[in-house]
Amino acid sequence: MPEINRRKFLIASAGAGAAGLLSTAAAVSWPDLMRAAQDRPLADGAGVLVLVTLYGGNDGINTLIPYADNAYHDARPELAYAAGDVLHLDSQLGLNPGMKGLAQLWTQRQLAIVRGVSYPQPDHSHFRSMDIWQTASPAEPVSTGWIGRWLDATGDDPLRAVNIGPVLPPLAVGEKYTAAALSTTHVPAAQAERFDAIMSALGNDDRADTPAMAAVCKAYRATRTTNKTFESVKPASAEHNSLATQLSMVAAAVRAGAPTRVYTVQLGGFDTHANERNTQQRLLQTLDEAVTPFLRDMAADRHGKNVVLMAYSEFGRRVAANASQGTDHGTAGPVFIAGVPVKGGFYGEEPSLTNLDHGDLKYTTDFRDVYYELLSRTVGTDPTPSVGSGRNSLGFL
Repeated sequence: MPEINRRKFLIASAGAGAAGLLSTAAAVSWPDLMRAAQDRPLADGAGVLVLVTLYGGNDGINTLIPYADNAYHDARPELAYAAGDVLHLDSQLGLNPGMKGLAQLWTQRQLAIVRGVSYPQPDHSHFRSMDIWQTASPAEPVSTGWIGRWLDATGDDPLRAVNIGPVLPPLAVGEKYTAAALSTTHVPAAQAERFDAIMSALGNDDRADTPAMAAVCKAYRATRTTNKTFESVKPASAEHNSLATQLSMVAAAVRAGAPTRVYTVQLGGFDTHANERNTQQRLLQTLDEAVTPFLRDMAADRHGKNVVLMAYSEFGRRVAANASQGTDHGTAGPVFIAGVPVKGGFYGEEPSLTNLDHGDLKYTTDFRDVYYELLSRTVGTDPTPSVGSGRNSLGFL
């Protein structure tokens, strides 16, 4: 690759934020990774955390449905689900009809639903609210994510956390270390060889590079090495369901004993301002059809039986429907925790649909308490560097 092209590309990458997302990923060689796989595979009994981010602001009220509450039907008469259409969990609440697999997990006591989850003074901006969830810092913007701070506190192995996809979410970026990024793209052999050569060239250091350009180079080296590490465990693509494809890669890695403790995957499309009902139900069915086979697969595996999956979104939606048969940006919503180690049931208080804050739900559970328990019980670490002091477990693990 000509030097002028390399420099322009790295400058553009750094300027576009790649350095901020992938700035300090540790580079490891192929022999190093092979030795790690032989000498220190995932220990028996080690918990594995899978984080599913639902981008767009999922309508929690039509996900965990208060079907027996008249205020629900009054606030969104055409958008509300009739009691007979809901997958009943108890006499008051039920799941969206697109979530049949998760309803079965509930009966098996392997699904915990944390209700009313948000943070103080919630923000209605997608970007700011997702930033708050991913950095675990509601009071002020910070440059590191909650998983990134765990990485900073616990070592330099780039495979401790892996994002399925080429761009790291902010939650996986630390001050010193980041998660590795694993691409889901399948390309022809000749194209893959050429791409590998390009990535190799981009990863070569140059004395003339600025610090930001050098950081991007380091990230390319780490990503290239990570892709090689996982090549042998990549399953066939499930093109009809991008989340299922991501989770099938996670499942293959877990079964192989990869020494990764945290995986991150994502599903978008939840910004349902208009014609919400069909769109959201389809998306929730996509979530369900990806998550439930994954967890069933993991439950039968010696490493997979220690997997805990969390699904969350940056905020819920307003209680009342808008004029377009959708819902606008709101505040609190449910968080789903699933897996063999989970103590199924409801956690946190169900928010009132009538005692509102300017049309929004008042949150009842701080999301940092959810993170606290996942870090302490699944990842097996001190949660304080990630979520601060004064947090408490909720008891779902």
